[in-house]
Amino acid sequence: MILVCRHLEHQPGLVKPTCHIPVMPEAVQEVLQPARGGFFVDATLGGGGHAEALLAASEDVRLLAIDRDMQAIERAKERLAAFEDRVIYAHAPFSALESLVAEHHGGPVDGILADFGLSSDQLADRDRGFAFQQDGPLDMRMDQSTQKTSAARLLADSSEDQLETWLREFGEERFSRRIAHAIVHQRRFGPLLRTSQLADLVERTIPSGRGNIHAATRTFQAIRIVVNRELDEIDAFLHATPPLLAPGGRLAVISFHSLEDRLVKVAFRNEVRSGNFKNLLPRGEVATPAEVRRNPRARSARLRGLERLTPEKG
Repeated sequence: MILVCRHLEHQPGLVKPTCHIPVMPEAVQEVLQPARGGFFVDATLGGGGHAEALLAASEDVRLLAIDRDMQAIERAKERLAAFEDRVIYAHAPFSALESLVAEHHGGPVDGILADFGLSSDQLADRDRGFAFQQDGPLDMRMDQSTQKTSAARLLADSSEDQLETWLREFGEERFSRRIAHAIVHQRRFGPLLRTSQLADLVERTIPSGRGNIHAATRTFQAIRIVVNRELDEIDAFLHATPPLLAPGGRLAVISFHSLEDRLVKVAFRNEVRSGNFKNLLPRGEVATPAEVRRNPRARSARLRGLERLTPEKG
């Protein structure tokens, strides 16, 4: 069965229930081994599914739960209410992990998880502007409380050359120049303010996407990455995280496209070369066909794992 999220009109004080299905939960547990207990970090809390599994694995697990999306934290608090005395919540980007661990723990960490994908909750909420399947404001900010530049503002203020570079590098879009020109041309007639406007513009500008891929998929990915500085965030996270691990501590990272996975693969390779870390999944691990049938979003997920060696293993 595929869980479908439906848009709910926002009401003050209403926390929309999560409809996010955690990706590769059993494989994540195998990498992190939370049954041994200790202090863990979920750097991308999202719907709270992975966090719940970590906390349920042992009563000795304490968790620092981080997300830059305050709505995600509010949803997860309800889901994790039974573990309330063992969870610390932090509204922050995961690039701030080093300072957050120092503030809330002050010692080495036994396990860290990062899931770089968008949650189904974010995609289903048309008011967030992440998806082109339904009309909504062209926003795409992960943290609407602190980020000033929305996708609409970015498209209004950027040059054609900037847009082309972003679409080519972050969307891996072969028609990047054509789309960038169309966006700038459209500004003569009015701003792009809605997701449907941008999706329709891309559809009119380039050939239809291959297979089941919508023509606007790569454009939306590229603009979202720029709005949220996602690759910079990932790079900062990957540099700061390994030194935080205790001997025997483990890091699990789930990526969803080649740009993310390339950063993870290179970072892990460099840590292994230092002689202090072991790559637990040298080729990465992907979701099983059965999981993909249950949760189509798992199709592009790749899990990688890293362990800090103990002196005995070193």
